[in-house]
Amino acid sequence: MPILCLDFDGVLHSYTSGWLGADVIPDPPVPGYAQFLLRAVEVFEVHTFGSRSRERGGIEAMREWLSRDSPIDRATIDHLLERIHFPDHKPAAFLSLDDRALTFRGAWPDIAELAAFKTWQKG
Repeated sequence: MPILCLDFDGVLHSYTSGWLGADVIPDPPVPGYAQFLLRAVEVFEVHTFGSRSRERGGIEAMREWLSRDSPIDRATIDHLLERIHFPDHKPAAFLSLDDRALTFRGAWPDIAELAAFKTWQKG
């Protein structure tokens, strides 16, 4: 299966509090994340990666966050956690979903537009 790389903060985790440490994940999920993951693991090898992936306790914190306060039942969460990979480096993915990225389409973007970039939460 092709690899789908999902950024954690700002894509799965709403990240409204900002960075509080690799193992501190206080905010709720982005609505619809669980239903998306359930569909995605059927088509892709899902890898969840972010800044906290290389930090001590970061991967464990992301796994724990996915299992708490979930809108889906425990057995389904356990199934997802068995299927989702948590690498400590960004994988060579078929496709990535990230709140801080643009698709390069062969033409270099305007530097001023890049400097003015805002994430979906702030934009």
